[in-house]
Amino acid sequence: MVASQKWPIRVIVTDCDIRRISLDQKPSNLESLLDHLKVKLALPYDFKLQFEDPLFNNALCNLTDVSELPDRATLKILSLESPSSISSALSSPSTSDTEILYTSEEKYQMMRPDSWPSAFDIPEFSVDVNFRLRQGDLAYMKDGTRMDVSRDMKHVILERLAETMYKYTAYPTEEHCREVSSALIAKHPCLKQAGSPTGYCGWKNSIKFKMGNFRTKVRRSGMADVTANGNKRQRDFPEGEPSCSNIKRPKRSETNFLPNFPDGQNANTLESVRRQLESEAKKRLPDSTDVKKMMDQTFSLRRKEIVEEQPSVMMERWPALFTESQVFAEFYRVASKNLKKDFYEALDHHTTRLIDLFRKGVVGQSLGHLLQPINSQVSVSDSSLLPLYGSVLDSDTADDFTQVPVGVLNVMTSDMPPLISSVAVIVEGNLVMDDIPTTSQALCLLFGLICALHLDYPKGMKNTFEFIQKILLNIGQQKLSPKLQTLKNALLG
Repeated sequence: MVASQKWPIRVIVTDCDIRRISLDQKPSNLESLLDHLKVKLALPYDFKLQFEDPLFNNALCNLTDVSELPDRATLKILSLESPSSISSALSSPSTSDTEILYTSEEKYQMMRPDSWPSAFDIPEFSVDVNFRLRQGDLAYMKDGTRMDVSRDMKHVILERLAETMYKYTAYPTEEHCREVSSALIAKHPCLKQAGSPTGYCGWKNSIKFKMGNFRTKVRRSGMADVTANGNKRQRDFPEGEPSCSNIKRPKRSETNFLPNFPDGQNANTLESVRRQLESEAKKRLPDSTDVKKMMDQTFSLRRKEIVEEQPSVMMERWPALFTESQVFAEFYRVASKNLKKDFYEALDHHTTRLIDLFRKGVVGQSLGHLLQPINSQVSVSDSSLLPLYGSVLDSDTADDFTQVPVGVLNVMTSDMPPLISSVAVIVEGNLVMDDIPTTSQALCLLFGLICALHLDYPKGMKNTFEFIQKILLNIGQQKLSPKLQTLKNALLG
């Protein structure tokens, strides 16, 4: 029988962590009790329960039915996971049902190794929820009966989905939420919702709102990628910026958009490492091993400056970033992808077809249009510098690039016909890399710098860079403009 008043219980989480909590009422079944305890105790793992049985002098027995519990029960948590995977989560007790705790080492180790998957894999839930879903799926396959999902069960499902989604991104898009909800009812068809044309509209909206709540929880643990947006205008921050103002989030599905500082480090200690890195990078022959080690170590400081302060090109503070090896290394830190390998493999795969399309047909005209000079050009000697491609004679040394947002500059010889002697990269009016052997390599490095420096694609070249990002490198959501979709269809046709 369900009690009409609060139900106090004593819970042995570990030998050193014994808590007294109260539930609003005695749950009607074991599954509901497990769900309540997982939320109330903020336990990030699955477990079973034992209880002190008064019939046997309070010896511990496995709990199989809530009706066996006395009015003032003592329960013991038995984890179903390995001790090593939960030790840090239990290092400090908490009675909050809305707080997620991470140690400083866990925060740093939550560097995301993978980008959003092409097919989202629905995680396993708690033992009892998995059992109920299996029973529901069997009933659905037998006679089409949809499951009546309880509030507690829905909470567990959404919380687990949010945890899994956060491993890929803190700010999932509408399309991400659609993919997850679609995958959920594909794996568990008993969760299809009546009256929804897709069967998952309600789940999609619930997932979207749950991610907002989940960000609030991890923000309290100090996760940098969400604390950066923590002081927006709300009841607790009436003087803050509007909630929709300048939200700092990945532009191109970057996996490690704004990571936490390494364990035991802060802005001051990392600034000291940065100064050593700057000194080493400016040597005539810097030690590449030391440079890489210090670039790895200061990655979180660099991302904090780039994302939160949005400075102009930082060649003075981070000279090592503007070298070929570190452009590729930084891209891997940010996006978890091998830019050089993926770019050239895609280029090799598509070049022949691109040349064919460029030479003929409507698609060729569209592609040619992408590479035509933009209206606003900058005069450079006897030629012009396009916002993407341009050329100067190698004797010209005082050219003005201040109005060029990004560019690949071919340095030509004075021969007739002229030949390319080297290629340079321009970012925000600054010539940041030169003596690059080929134009394709310069374009690859330019794309890497745009991502590393968190720059917007210039308006006149948005299609060009989205072609590189979404078609060549397969990064981010694959929703394309009509022009690029037509090009992609032609390439793959």
